[in-house]
Amino acid sequence: MIKRYLEDKIRSALITNSTVALMGPRQVGKTTLALNIADTIPSVYLDLENRLDLQKAQNIEAFHKANSDKLIILDEVQRLPDIFAPIRGLIDQQRRKGNKAGQFLFLGSASIDLLKQSSETLAGRISYIEMFPVNILEYAGSAQQSEAVNDLWLKGGFPDSLLTGNDETSLNWRHDFIRTYLERDIPQLGPRIPAETFGKILDHAGA
Repeated sequence: MIKRYLEDKIRSALITNSTVALMGPRQVGKTTLALNIADTIPSVYLDLENRLDLQKAQNIEAFHKANSDKLIILDEVQRLPDIFAPIRGLIDQQRRKGNKAGQFLFLGSASIDLLKQSSETLAGRISYIEMFPVNILEYAGSAQQSEAVNDLWLKGGFPDSLLTGNDETSLNWRHDFIRTYLERDIPQLGPRIPAETFGKILDHAGA
């Protein structure tokens, strides 16, 4: 496993902020990093792409009441934008009790709607941290410098692509990831272009 430099930054932010939002593209390692943190402090994790976890989060007041002594980690939080208003009330209740930090950790994509909704509702209560793919300084510790540079250049910085020992497997992973991104994430930003057409545009731009 690669040590991500952001982990220490997130831990520090949780000491001083009620809520921390870790934003970044899919498969960049947000969940792995959050679960590393959860292993060391009292925490509870909900994946909002899981139907049962989503149901729990829809009654966040009851869930928080049962877990108010833990860090609540909400993964894929952009799936439930209406959650920010009740969370603001919960944060303020805890502040009045003297609990001013480390209540929620959000994981999600840096979508325009999510940033707008959370920043408007949780102003003064949330800190944003953006996560990028693995960089050479993080990866160089697990390989020879020249090998690390070559691997990172060939496979990219997404952990599932970078850490595979097989170049063909890495290439197939990247193809699948790009297709999923074009079909699922790009339309959320506004463009209504078929994935195949958008893929050809990207291929042409990179030629």
